[in-house]
Amino acid sequence: MTTLDPVTFAVLTGRLEQIADEMDATLYRSAFNPIIAEARDACHGLYHRETGDTLVQGQNGLPIFVGAMAFAVKAVIDKVSRDGGLEEGDVFLFNDPYAGGTHLNDFRLVKPLMRGGRIFAWLASVGHWLDIGGNVPGGYNPKAVESFQEGVLIPPVKLFRKGVMQQDIVDILQANSRVPRSNWGDLNGQLNALDLGEKRFQALIDEYGDAVVEAALEAASQRAERLMRDNIAALPDGTYVFEDYLDNDGITDERLTIALDLTIAGETMVLDFSRSSPACRGPVNIARSTAVAACYVALKHVFTEVPANAGCLRPITFRIDDRSFLGVSAPRPVAGYTETILRMIGVVFGALAQADPARATAAPFGTINALSVAGYRANGDRWVMFSFFGGGLGGNPETDGLNHSNNPISTATMPPAEILEASYPVMFTEWGLRPDSAGAGQHRGGVGAVYALEVLAEGGAEVALLGERGRYAPFGVAGGEPGALNLFNWQSETGLQSPPMASKITGVRIAPGQEIRLQSPGGGGWGPPLARNPAAVARDVRQGLLGAEAARAVYGVALDAGGSVDLAATAALRNGAAS
Repeated sequence: MTTLDPVTFAVLTGRLEQIADEMDATLYRSAFNPIIAEARDACHGLYHRETGDTLVQGQNGLPIFVGAMAFAVKAVIDKVSRDGGLEEGDVFLFNDPYAGGTHLNDFRLVKPLMRGGRIFAWLASVGHWLDIGGNVPGGYNPKAVESFQEGVLIPPVKLFRKGVMQQDIVDILQANSRVPRSNWGDLNGQLNALDLGEKRFQALIDEYGDAVVEAALEAASQRAERLMRDNIAALPDGTYVFEDYLDNDGITDERLTIALDLTIAGETMVLDFSRSSPACRGPVNIARSTAVAACYVALKHVFTEVPANAGCLRPITFRIDDRSFLGVSAPRPVAGYTETILRMIGVVFGALAQADPARATAAPFGTINALSVAGYRANGDRWVMFSFFGGGLGGNPETDGLNHSNNPISTATMPPAEILEASYPVMFTEWGLRPDSAGAGQHRGGVGAVYALEVLAEGGAEVALLGERGRYAPFGVAGGEPGALNLFNWQSETGLQSPPMASKITGVRIAPGQEIRLQSPGGGGWGPPLARNPAAVARDVRQGLLGAEAARAVYGVALDAGGSVDLAATAALRNGAAS
């Protein structure tokens, strides 16, 4: 076994991560689709030749793909083991959400990195394609009861054989999309990222040798495992119980429960989701690989110093019932997987808050509000605007939650209004912070946002929304209060409308000039509201984040005519509330 000195290990670790970062950047700069180019809904990495375990991932790639991609690469490994015929220059393509995928829009490309006729490791790329068929443009069909209604499913197939593209595969992909040009651009961006990654990794291995690089990869995995074990061991042993809810599955208007029993024993942890709701008819089911990936993201937020590779999952046991909606198989619909993994992350936060209040984080806003607006341009071309939107993150022991942030499933960013308006015939009439939406607390949650847009295309547009938190607000911790609920409305000939399912709707038609309005939740609060610094409350009022009446009623803070804290009145309010 080759041993490494600390300097060589540090240099190689940095070089390996830099290559994955460069792969990310290559795709971001070349993708046609704003969800990849602007929002960075993609990931690249290097994976173990036998197990598919994540060895290296770029710092800008989506953390949710760390766990999921290991299952995806293993699906290709199993196919090669079963069918044989692997050649240098082969590239596999698929989007199967039950074989290491997430949902049908996320296309994976997997390529062997060959050294001397043997597989050294696997390179992989995943990116969110804009449209892959299905009943709803953009793929987020809130009424789907089977995956066939969400788009076309491609199992692992060879897109390239010995370096030669199989045009028939491309033709099938193009024929099953409303926006084939966008998907073609994204596909080529991913292929370019893989080509660059292969060149960079080959050059690095040539420089240091196979044995040295393999030793560095193994050492990085062992280091991640050791750090995770140390972090778990620092928590008190015991079982901690927490649960939260989804509004509904889009088909049946009944809540779904995500229940966690988190057990810490020494340096190991068990995440038991067995008490969660059974598989549902609607599209908020997820596969086991997705559930595992969601747990990884939650733990990475808590144990921030642990590196992003598969070693960190070794001390953790997952109990996920395959009869629950957290471990489904085909053809259960899964398009709304983002809503479910966000709730999973929240319940992990909630359970860990009981184990260690000093690390407690209140719930984030907990929905991506997947909005699809689609129609035809004057020349007859089809357009599909799909986007997700921000909200408030949860308060924590040190600070308030971030205002108008992205959810903690990723490092992605919201596509800017300017990019969306330049790409599609829409106009945003409002894009701002949502007052009085943050969960109150000593450290309040972040405030949500308000978005309003009109369609400019003469023929109007078809609108669909797949969201959450319309009925169950983001929770507070350590005495903090919940954030505001999610709200969605649209104008019609008969007046302002809202979804009967609170957060999910499809089949809405809007005419030019009619407005869609989305108000996202704020994050939950941390700590008792009466413990908040009155000066911070006054600042929130001055900045328009909080109303003066709410300052008085919720925080016990009275303001004078100039907006400054009235110390005597505030003391009286707080003393009265505490008595």
